[in-house]
Amino acid sequence: MDVEILNRKDFVSKSQVKWCRGCGDFNVLKTMQAVLAKTGRTRENSVFISGIGCSSRFPYYLETYGFHTIHGRAPAVATGVKAVNPELDVWVITGDGDALSIGGNHFIHAIRRNQDIKILLFNNAVYGLTKGQFSPTSAQGWVSKSSPSGSPDRALSPLALAASADATFIARTSDNDPNHLAMVLEAAANHKGTAVVEILQNCVIFNDKVHEPYNGPKNRDENLLYLNNSMPLLFGKDKTKALINDGFSFKVTTVDDPSVLVHDIKTQESAYAFALANLNYPQFPVPVGIFRQIQRPTFDQVLTEQQNKAIKKHGARDLTTLLQQGSYQRLV
Repeated sequence: MDVEILNRKDFVSKSQVKWCRGCGDFNVLKTMQAVLAKTGRTRENSVFISGIGCSSRFPYYLETYGFHTIHGRAPAVATGVKAVNPELDVWVITGDGDALSIGGNHFIHAIRRNQDIKILLFNNAVYGLTKGQFSPTSAQGWVSKSSPSGSPDRALSPLALAASADATFIARTSDNDPNHLAMVLEAAANHKGTAVVEILQNCVIFNDKVHEPYNGPKNRDENLLYLNNSMPLLFGKDKTKALINDGFSFKVTTVDDPSVLVHDIKTQESAYAFALANLNYPQFPVPVGIFRQIQRPTFDQVLTEQQNKAIKKHGARDLTTLLQQGSYQRLV
């Protein structure tokens, strides 16, 4: 049987894309379509599940299966889809508000279970769909429609939360660096287990240039820390600055310091990824790349093993027989 070779355009749906002109979501969509083709995914075995928000229109724009669900519940729906169809490639599309506010509980437990799903969290630090309120990732003091005197909340780090829930794959990338974005998405696609990818995304209408100080084209070489496995943690335009261990955190030093840390994505303890996720500009560079990538049995693998053991021990049953066995009393 001939295997159909797909390209990016094969994953482009006929739906009209309805994002604002200049929205960072366009770049993510185009890159995602290319990654699906490059990694050999098929349209019939790919499922994109979203909650509520601007990014949650994603499933309409991919020629795959998809669910546009309710606010914050995409991980719960994805868990069900993967549990009964473990052969499918399941992606969750969410935002900082959708995942970390009303959906925080589902986000945490999907990660904790290590369900074999990929979670793309678009972080623009604002509620864009509802027109500009502060979100869980908005900077403290940020003035918005819902915080005219400045947000009183401390910003929540999506990846620190993922590390706390012991995610087996943790990464960060951005909408304005397509090559880096493609590299991270490809690694996530090939990971077995829950992959959490934070995408630094720009909302041109309600929070324009929120990531510009460290992720803008003129600033990223100086203020981003590009994580490369087995390589030292160097940053700065000329890579003359580095990070060393400082208790449970890091300290900036020079490249010639013999204590410079070497990045290891296979570190089993999640504390290292947690510490990286808590590096914030301007005190530190902002890490991008793969923070952590380890292997652990997935939820659907464990579930399938339990089902197979039960069938082997008791034999296959049908639902009608199970419901009718034993004694029961008819209520009139």
